[in-house]
Amino acid sequence: MRQLLSFLDNHALFIAIIVGAAGFSFFRLLTPALPTLIFFMLFFTFCKVNPLDLRLHVWHGLALIVQVVLAIGAYFLLCVLEPVLPVLKNRAVAESVMLCFLQPTATAAPIIAGKLGGSIQNLTMYTIVSNFATVIIVPLFFPYIHPVDGFSFGMAALVILKKVGGLLVGPFVLAWSLRLIYDAMQRYKGRDERFELSRSWAQLPFYLWCATIVILMGDMVNTLVNDTYHVFSVVAICIGALVACIMQFYIGRMIGYCFPASSHGKDYHDVVVNPATAPVTPAGISRITAGQALGQKNTTLAIWMAQTYLFPLAALGPAAYTICQNFFNAHQLRAAARGR
Repeated sequence: MRQLLSFLDNHALFIAIIVGAAGFSFFRLLTPALPTLIFFMLFFTFCKVNPLDLRLHVWHGLALIVQVVLAIGAYFLLCVLEPVLPVLKNRAVAESVMLCFLQPTATAAPIIAGKLGGSIQNLTMYTIVSNFATVIIVPLFFPYIHPVDGFSFGMAALVILKKVGGLLVGPFVLAWSLRLIYDAMQRYKGRDERFELSRSWAQLPFYLWCATIVILMGDMVNTLVNDTYHVFSVVAICIGALVACIMQFYIGRMIGYCFPASSHGKDYHDVVVNPATAPVTPAGISRITAGQALGQKNTTLAIWMAQTYLFPLAALGPAAYTICQNFFNAHQLRAAARGR
């Protein structure tokens, strides 16, 4: 039984993709549940974070600037190349590649970084910064590149801000309010106890993530099956996702190398994850941390945003990115295991 559970955990992404694709006619009907699943996935993730342990670093700002510049630059570059490459006349290609850069850092990234020997603390802080930046950038940029019929730019921006902002900020505020209230009650009772998510509940975001992947894959496959798209557009999007993945992991690692960390950041999170035990140099710590920060993306949120506000085909980019980053992370974990 343990071997079966271990196999399911190690191959959860591939299983979710296959199940969602095979049962797309049913799972596409569950798309209205996606915002709720994403909300609680983020909520339980933030419950594992003690805000007193978080610090801003220079590389956080630099990585965020690089992420935004790459996203906007990729979109306008592909738009400029339209006359030269007819396949790009479908703006879904430009929107899709743009999303591969703009999507925020995955909430699971600190767990992978910890296992590789990176700083869980620093990456958690960047995950929060990246998600909050999405709340600001998406409402400003999406109405410009994809105008909504019947809505002015300002109205469309407010609608997106309300939905995306509530989906990202809501779990953050709720989780940390719960922590503050619980700690205050314990102090009032004279107890020296702090809020701590149990191990069983700490695994819940993982299962919620799997559920969202199943639904999103079902909806995306339904779109590909029932709508007509140029095959070269699909190929261009997949290639763009691969290039974006390689670029961001590489650039992130270069940023981290230039800003060495002083510690692993092992603290509260040790209760939930298993940081690498192998000694890592300060430059190595930051290289791993920044690489995961810029390279490992919250593709679930990106796919939902594409299906909600952009061309449906644009969701294929983040979906392809999911597969690329999963292969890369699997390679890193195997290499780290051999190194120990």
